[in-house]
Amino acid sequence: MVGLVPTIHAFTTFVMQRGGFLYIVTNRPHGTLYLGVTADLPRRIFEHREGIYPGFTKQYGLNRLVWHEHFEDIRDAIQRETTMKHWVRAWKIRTIEMMNPEWNDLYETLA
Repeated sequence: MVGLVPTIHAFTTFVMQRGGFLYIVTNRPHGTLYLGVTADLPRRIFEHREGIYPGFTKQYGLNRLVWHEHFEDIRDAIQRETTMKHWVRAWKIRTIEMMNPEWNDLYETLA
C-alpha cells in the first residue's frame, strides 16, 4: 500500500498542472443550460455534439458551447462550477451574454 502513495500524488499533480475548463452548453439561445467541467474542452464539446454518452445533455440536445472559462488548477474549475450551479438562471444568462451576446456556438473557435 505504501508504494501507491507517490503514484497517486504524481497523477494528482499532473491533473492539477493541466488545468481545466468550466463551460456552459445549451440547445438554443436562452434554452436549457448545462454547466460542466473538463480538462479537454474540445474533446468534451465534441462528445456533446455527437451525443456519445446518454444523459441529460443528449436527452435535451445540449450541444452548443456558449461560454467557457479556463483555470490553471482544475480544482478551481470544480469549485466555480459548484458555485455557479447555485446561481439563479438570470446570473448565468448575464455571464453568457457578457462573453457571447449573440449566443453563437463557440466550438469552432476552440484551438
